[in-house]
Amino acid sequence: MFRLSNNLIGILNFITFLLSIPIIWAGVWLRNNGSSECERFLDTPVIVIGVFLLLVSVAGLVGACCKNSCLLWIYLVVMFLLIVLLFCFTIFAFVVTNKGAGQVLSGRGYKEYKLGDYSNWLQKRVTSGKNWNKIRSCLVDGKVCSKFNETYLSDTVEQFYTERQSGCCKPSDECGYTYVNPTTWTKTITNSSNPDCAAWDNQPDVLCFNCNSCKAGLLDNLKRDWKRVAIVNIVFLIFLIIVYSVGCCAFRNNRRDNSYPAGWKA
Repeated sequence: MFRLSNNLIGILNFITFLLSIPIIWAGVWLRNNGSSECERFLDTPVIVIGVFLLLVSVAGLVGACCKNSCLLWIYLVVMFLLIVLLFCFTIFAFVVTNKGAGQVLSGRGYKEYKLGDYSNWLQKRVTSGKNWNKIRSCLVDGKVCSKFNETYLSDTVEQFYTERQSGCCKPSDECGYTYVNPTTWTKTITNSSNPDCAAWDNQPDVLCFNCNSCKAGLLDNLKRDWKRVAIVNIVFLIFLIIVYSVGCCAFRNNRRDNSYPAGWKA
């Protein structure tokens, strides 16, 4: 007698198997056609995720439909480890994104960000030269500041200061530089001790990409994104626990059916 739990696990893993194929294809496409280091950086993780989903879904599908207790046991162990890892990551994401917020400036429509306001773990990720060079390359390749310049090019200086700003595309207000256009500023003598003032340059591939305010602005975006991901993870975690529970029922059914003498019928 084929059980409902086996059917459900089989259907879910068949769907996962189908989804894994375009994921693997996307990773291979990025590896062969990625136009920037940023895109090529994603190919290996995407391929690994696709292959992982493929192998796990095959184990669950064969284990449930062919009543292979060994494969189903492996499937359940992997699912259990995935649930534990996802739970730990969700807690970690909430902890490391608990600190940090932009500083509201009087008469400005934007905030300025300080690197020291964020968690030490996040700071280390962007202060590492190797990590930041890759991130910086992605920002430059993505033409973040070119789009920023095009958006606010026709603004007067008064209008510009009321708009939402990017810490990577303009110098800090502390520097007191003279506005020419959104990504061009005339350097003046400043008494500010902010190292971002010396780091600023009008060259399109330099600007403030090496500034602490740029790194802090990135961390602020990362903080918001991680919190959204953590909330999605909670929903996904509940789904995985339900699937794991159904899988346990299917495994129990397999063990029970395999223990009956050949020819026994319900």
